Parts: sequence; structure tokens; C-alpha cells
Amino acid sequence: MQMSSLKDSFINYCEKNNYEKNLHQLKTLDLLIDFLNPKKSFFKFFSKNQKKKCFYLYGGIGVGKTMILNFVYDFFHEPKQRLHFNEFMINFHNYRHKMKKKDNSIAAFVKELKKYQLVYIDEFQVTNIVDAMILGKLFETIFNENIKLILTSNTKVDDLYKDGLQRELFLPFISVIKKNSIHKELILEDDYRKLGSNKLKRAFYPINEKNIFKVNQIFRELTKDKKNTKIKLNIKGRIFLISKIYEGIARFHFNELCDANIGAEDYVEIAKNCKFIVIDNIPKFNEENSNQQNRFITLIDILYDKQIPLLISISSDLESLSSSSKLKYSFKRTLSRLYELTSPEINI
Repeated sequence: MQMSSLKDSFINYCEKNNYEKNLHQLKTLDLLIDFLNPKKSFFKFFSKNQKKKCFYLYGGIGVGKTMILNFVYDFFHEPKQRLHFNEFMINFHNYRHKMKKKDNSIAAFVKELKKYQLVYIDEFQVTNIVDAMILGKLFETIFNENIKLILTSNTKVDDLYKDGLQRELFLPFISVIKKNSIHKELILEDDYRKLGSNKLKRAFYPINEKNIFKVNQIFRELTKDKKNTKIKLNIKGRIFLISKIYEGIARFHFNELCDANIGAEDYVEIAKNCKFIVIDNIPKFNEENSNQQNRFITLIDILYDKQIPLLISISSDLESLSSSSKLKYSFKRTLSRLYELTSPEINI
């Protein structure tokens, strides 16, 4: 792979899109170039990073982690795969289910990954005990097969699954990832996704008659002369009906998406069938509806990954939207993404 021109291409890309050429991002890019093309590294005989098999990029919300890695990934021409973490784990659990959870199912799954020279997993996070228990063995097998990974996360490795149920079962994964990874924190002062988005055109608050009318009006304009064809999704025997969908433009009440017993797999399938989504009546969040908030965080992660624009009615402006205490940090990412997905800069 020719990586020598990657940095110049990235600088040109920033100039073309009027992005700031940020020193922290350029230093991160240098590390990524050495990681992906170690034979070209001037310090290859002295660097402890030459045998590392994973590049773990973490940092706050909106600092450009995904933007940098997307650019690098697009520049990489060898066999590769890019997945959101939720999709990666869905694929893994589906594979194990197909294999009837045989003892060699992890090895067989990883063998399928060997056809890629690079696997990019975006938004790495651990929120449930099932994933926490399996990730150590899974990633150890991946590293033993010399598969290169690049990961993004909002959380440094030592804080993954912090305060999670039976976290001691997750500690082997932390040891594995620390041993095999280059860790880089990307620090910027501004959330780029919020810059220039103060006047949101597709986020209406509070939820009142006036704003409901505006949302209805926009929805009617978007779906004018379009046919309403209901879609019935079957996700492992669970039926989810998209009843209001007009040639890819769908409308849901918040409760349909987040107050039902559905999750990442369902949201991925919904996203596959939609090109624009309206979500009505997003509430304020607190300890009493934290389960719904957790689903909402997962939903927005997936819609953001697929870059599906949103029109929403919401209980307050995004800056003031409350959160349950345990999800407060994760929710900052969600709010930042809502700024972008409802911004007029994203075309419908």
C-alpha cells in the first residue's frame, strides 16, 4: 500500500472542505501511517510499536476520530472491512448462533476475518455482560492471527465497561488490548459537529401544538406524491412493522423505537430500509427512563454511522436535554450527533 502521499492528501482534503489543519490530528495521522506501513518507519528498529496489531484511537466527542480513520480507511486499498461496533458484535453472535455455539466458533469466526488485511471497528464500547465476557478471548484470537485492527472509542482502555456488572470478567480483555495496541488520545477544544449549527432546521422544541404542526408540514412536503408501503421486518423471529414509510422516508414515535424490547440488530435493519427518519416526542431523560435512553443512544449511534438525516420533535433544546446520571457521558456523544443529523448541512 502506498502511504507516502496519505498525509498530503489529508491536508488537501482539509483545505478543500475548509477544515482546520489541526496539529493533534496530523500527529495522529503520522502514527497511523507508521502503524499501517511499519517497514517505512524511520524508527522501525527502535520503536516498541512495530509488533502492535491494533491502533486504539480514543478521545472526546466531535474531535475528529472517525473522520481521520475514515480517510485512512478509504486510502487503504488492500482487502478491508469497516463496521460499527454494534454491527461487529451482531455479526459475531449471529455466527456463533449459526455454529450452535461450538467450542471452535470463535476460531472459525476469526478465520473468516483473515481475508482482510485491515478491520476497522468504529465506536468501540462495552455495555453488557455478554459482550464483556467474550471480548477477551475473541480479541486474543484475532491478534494471534496477526489481523490488524483500528478502533475508535470515546473511552480510554482502562475505563471500558467501568462499573459494569461482573467487571472482573472483562479485565482479561483490557490486558489483551493494552498489550497489543498503540493507544492515542485525540484532544481538541471544539466539537466540530456543533460549529455553525446553532440554527437547527430539523430539531423542533418544545413539544407543543405549534412545533407539531411544523413537523407535520415538513413531513407532508417530503412525502408528497410518494407511496406509503409498509415494511415488516423479521429479526430472528421478532416482527417490527414500519407502518409510516414513503419510499425510504419513515416516521416513528419515540416509544416505537425506544420503549419496546428491541436493540442494535433491529436498528441496523431499520436503517437499511430508511434514507430519512422523523422521530416524534423525544422526552427528557432521567433515572426512571434510563432503559429507553440507553436504546436511544444505540439508535443514534447506528443512524449516525449510516448518515441518515433526522427530523425530530424534542422536549427541550439539545443543550438543555437532561440525562440519567449513569448515561450522562455517553449521552454527550448522542447530543453531538443529533446536532449533525438535524443540521441543514446534511442534505435530505
